[in-house]
Amino acid sequence: MKKKKYAIRPAAITILAVIIGIGARFFGFSFFDVMELKTIDFRFLSRGQLQPGPEIVLATVDEKSIAKEGKWVWPRSKIAELTRKLDAAGARVIAFDIGFLEPDLSSLWMHSTLERILENVQARIGEDDQLMEDLEKMVQSVDYDRQLAQAIRDSNAAVVLGYFFQMNREDGILLNESEIGQHQQNITTSRYAYEQYTSKEAQQVPFNRAYYPQSNIPIVASAAQYSGYFNMFSDRDGSVRAIAAIIEFNEALYAPLALMTVSAYLNAPLSVTVAEYGVDSVSIGDLPVPVDEFGEFLINYRGYEKTFPHFSITDILHDDVPREQLKDKIVLVGATAVGIYDLRVTPFSNNFPGLEIHANIVDNLLAGDYLYQSAWIIALVDMLAILLSGLILGIALPRTGAVSGSLIALTLFVGYIFFAQYLFSVYGLIVNMVYPLMVMGIIYIGITLYRYVVESSQKRFIRNAFSTYLAPSVVEYIIDRPEKLVLGGEERLITAFFSDVQGFTGIAERLSPSELVELLNEFLTDMADIIFARKGTVDKFEGDAIIAFFGAPNELESQALSACLAAIEMQKRLEEMRNVWKEKGKPQLQMRIGLHTGLAVVGNMGSKNRMDYTMMGDTVNTAARLENVNKIYGTYTLIGEQTRKEAGEDLVSREIDTIQVFGKAESIRIYELIGIASEIDDTKARLLDQYAQGLAAYRNGDWNTAIDAFEYGLALQPQDGPSRVMVQRCQTYKSQPPDPDWNGTYIMVSK
Repeated sequence: MKKKKYAIRPAAITILAVIIGIGARFFGFSFFDVMELKTIDFRFLSRGQLQPGPEIVLATVDEKSIAKEGKWVWPRSKIAELTRKLDAAGARVIAFDIGFLEPDLSSLWMHSTLERILENVQARIGEDDQLMEDLEKMVQSVDYDRQLAQAIRDSNAAVVLGYFFQMNREDGILLNESEIGQHQQNITTSRYAYEQYTSKEAQQVPFNRAYYPQSNIPIVASAAQYSGYFNMFSDRDGSVRAIAAIIEFNEALYAPLALMTVSAYLNAPLSVTVAEYGVDSVSIGDLPVPVDEFGEFLINYRGYEKTFPHFSITDILHDDVPREQLKDKIVLVGATAVGIYDLRVTPFSNNFPGLEIHANIVDNLLAGDYLYQSAWIIALVDMLAILLSGLILGIALPRTGAVSGSLIALTLFVGYIFFAQYLFSVYGLIVNMVYPLMVMGIIYIGITLYRYVVESSQKRFIRNAFSTYLAPSVVEYIIDRPEKLVLGGEERLITAFFSDVQGFTGIAERLSPSELVELLNEFLTDMADIIFARKGTVDKFEGDAIIAFFGAPNELESQALSACLAAIEMQKRLEEMRNVWKEKGKPQLQMRIGLHTGLAVVGNMGSKNRMDYTMMGDTVNTAARLENVNKIYGTYTLIGEQTRKEAGEDLVSREIDTIQVFGKAESIRIYELIGIASEIDDTKARLLDQYAQGLAAYRNGDWNTAIDAFEYGLALQPQDGPSRVMVQRCQTYKSQPPDPDWNGTYIMVSK
């Protein structure tokens, strides 16, 4: 009855999670909506950069241009010259992400001054036709606004002017009806050519409504056939992911700079159709512009800044840009120098020039690879994702183990992310990620917590029963896999660890039993804690000896490195303990350690009534031999060659010798574990170098050279055991040479 009662719980958790997910999806929560926007940025970054089309280049007011042409804002005569240069180079469209919203002040001052001079001259000397004509030309030569307007009129390239709308009354200045009317007249070239409403109700559809336009001055505005606003609206997290393709002002609809630029490039009019539910369609001639019912166009960003070709305006003015790089191009003109341009937050950057946003939109329209976020498609996909994920997890998790259940949940979770990314990268379709993934998370966590509560009593029993005499890693392993509580083992790659206290028998004879137990417990506790911290398993304590291994039952990414680091930390900790013991008058323990990496059988060994999780095999025997070999060379930590290789280059070790341990026919190279590379001082490094030279000479039978090298090492560090041993051995071989077939191996005659 209890099992049946619990059996309905996962289903209830699943149903509740699905209801929460669907409710949250359709009613919306600010936090999750912002998180969804961030997933769109993630999709852009995962997709990476796209190669833009060849039609667009940027003419930029950058640092180089300012350094050569002077501080921004420049006289409009310079912009007029730029227009003529681009036209002469064969540009097809010139679009300005710059507003000419006020008269040129420098031009205005010089123009008024020359006019006063002209009046004075005429009043004083009367009529002098030639003089008056020259003065008139001078007056016109400083009318930079007129020069710019003339350059626009004379241009064979279509010129698109930019302006902006004041969207809030409080942000603007007070204008009378006449001034507003003039501004409206200046932006007539920005209106949709065709506006169609499917019904009277459609005429009431609300758009982004502007307070008034801040247009270009009349003389410039009237010279161009095209204009468009460069207003941008960010999402609630401050990022620009879409533009408003329509802004309404005085019951007329206006288009942005990017759409008008494409209209000029294709020589095709803009049209919009509005239905009762919102925008039905927007097109540039026969080219459809995908917008949602609110008239928003999603920007399919090509990549980071400078994805499009940039040309410094000063280079264009001085003819340093080859004409073929401007011929038949859409040239977007704007500022990118730090401090004078509007930085925008986009999926690729927090400092993205507004000029390049326009470039991305134009390229989207010409390439036709749009992003889509259709409301009904997204709702359908979201519903299916929430229901299917809930069904799969609700059925699978209660019927699988912890690992397999996690894999299923992880596969479903990651799989949906990849599915959403695939739709985005291949089809440009944006589906919701946050709410389906949230439902998966709720179901997984809910059912996992449920299972934890139901199974916690069994796990507490196992932990209480075994924690007092098994290593924590083994206890956790058994808790996760109770079925492993059977006799038998498995072959695993491990690093076996053996340690012993030097001269422990003599120390034990000098201490009372209670003092010995206290000292030994203090020593073993600190040493075992280090092994546990490095994820090792303590096999057993045999008096003062510690037997342990790394790499079982738990998986370790680099069990040889973990074992070596544990050995280094244990020797350091023992040195600290010796200093404390010395002050208290206690014996100062020295510990010898042997490590060897290889295959071994690990598992539960013993009888059905008494099992021990332990290790067996040649690797284990070799590690035990290496611990004893320390006695011969006066070392305290010896490791095998395989351990040295797998531990990596961050640790320093010294090759001591090639030996044949007792009971084995094959020889092995042994190494003294010195420490972490960054902690080795110059003296130690020189000692290691001298020992390596001596060992090479020793293996070549050059006894005198070997002795010199080893003795030099002893001069650097008189207590160096390996150097002292090798000096004695070389002296012995010098008087009693080894057999002619000697290969440098030292044969051990005892364990």
